[in-house]
Amino acid sequence: MHLPPYSRATIRAAPPSMPTSRHVGRVDYCLCDQPFGDQVAIPLGPTETSGLFGCRPCLKRLVAQARRTSYAALTQDAEEARAASVAWMQARDKHMAELDDVRRAAEAVTLLAADSEAEPLRIAWLLISLESAYTWATDNAPEPPAPADESDSELKDSDFHLSLEMISAREAVANRLAYHLINEATPADPDMCGEFECPEDCTGRHDCDHIDCGPDAIFEDLRERGIVVERTETGSSLRRMPPPGTSMDPEFSRMSEELPALLTHLGVDLEDPEALLSAAAVGLVAEAWRDGPLDAIHASGNGPSDGEIFAQSVDLYRRARAALLAAKEDGPDALFAFQAVAADLDLPWAGGSHFTLRACGEPTDDFVQHLDGRVWYTSKIVKEHGWQTALLYRAVPGVLKGGTHFGMPRWPEVVATALERLAELDRSDAPTALTDLAAVETALLEAPDRLGANTLDWLCHKVL
Repeated sequence: MHLPPYSRATIRAAPPSMPTSRHVGRVDYCLCDQPFGDQVAIPLGPTETSGLFGCRPCLKRLVAQARRTSYAALTQDAEEARAASVAWMQARDKHMAELDDVRRAAEAVTLLAADSEAEPLRIAWLLISLESAYTWATDNAPEPPAPADESDSELKDSDFHLSLEMISAREAVANRLAYHLINEATPADPDMCGEFECPEDCTGRHDCDHIDCGPDAIFEDLRERGIVVERTETGSSLRRMPPPGTSMDPEFSRMSEELPALLTHLGVDLEDPEALLSAAAVGLVAEAWRDGPLDAIHASGNGPSDGEIFAQSVDLYRRARAALLAAKEDGPDALFAFQAVAADLDLPWAGGSHFTLRACGEPTDDFVQHLDGRVWYTSKIVKEHGWQTALLYRAVPGVLKGGTHFGMPRWPEVVATALERLAELDRSDAPTALTDLAAVETALLEAPDRLGANTLDWLCHKVL
């Protein structure tokens, strides 16, 4: 007779604790005390021929009893597991909701930290309260029951997303407070008001929100405080990689010697210092600001219009020209005045535009890094190879990429052609600024951004 495994414990507990001699002597069954008779005796151990024996009816009864007991236990276990699962899912959902609440709070803190109108002390307190909420949410995480799946991807994703948002919030607040301390400790400098075109009531304070110290300043600053960070031979990988042709590139010296001949071939009068300076300014704006990551921002649905880019490029051309000219006397650091404006994410663009890079919602990290790298490289050329070489180097892309831009010798030809086309157009739907063609010509030749970004956008699509 087959005895299922689940019944063995029940059968093992059924025989009397003190068997009789008739049980041991194979005379009576140990379960019912009935004589063997004609029924088959089923051995219960310890061997097939010795020990205790039971009859088939008794064993069938015990197997059925064990089956009922086993099923009842399984049912009870299932009900307990189901109840534990329901309780866990409720606790899990509540915990995930708490994590999401804190994540959204971290998003809000990140945005407020970037708001120049928000008080720095208030931002600091917001971070403190955010950290408290984060600690409470993560430390009070419920423990899953034993049968629960420990690799709950949804729960792990919620925790991971919260961690990422906390990193962003901490970084934003740290950046805001660091620059706040620097700006508060920096005395007013009214002499810079002219450079920044400040309003008449400016107090002389010019707060900054981006400073590029270069790749080596941190190591030098730490060394001054007695902390030496040994830099390995591969430590140069930490540096911003400059474009081909730095002083570390032996080809740069040879290339710089060929720049005058190349520019002469391109039609630049090297005997005219103003023309060379203008070409270099156009090249700096094109290389550092216009070309590269700004193209992706422009192509997005939230990017600037053609007219806004036109107006801003004219304004930056003037600033680049002034910065390059100042670098001749004041050194390469003068170029950072151009960089400060070009990289300002919160500054409304020229031509009366309300567009700002931060408000457009597009990623700007690559844009700022690209611009910083090109300005830094230009300053490096000024420092290591001289101001004239830097002008020659930047004038090449100015001619190749911006030969017909404002500030270049061919710009008057572009304006003349545009006015001829404009005179032939039906201007009934044109901006009112285009009514007087003589005034339009003067503005285009002297300061196109005076026409306004909207007017320039119309011109870009119609005649330019």
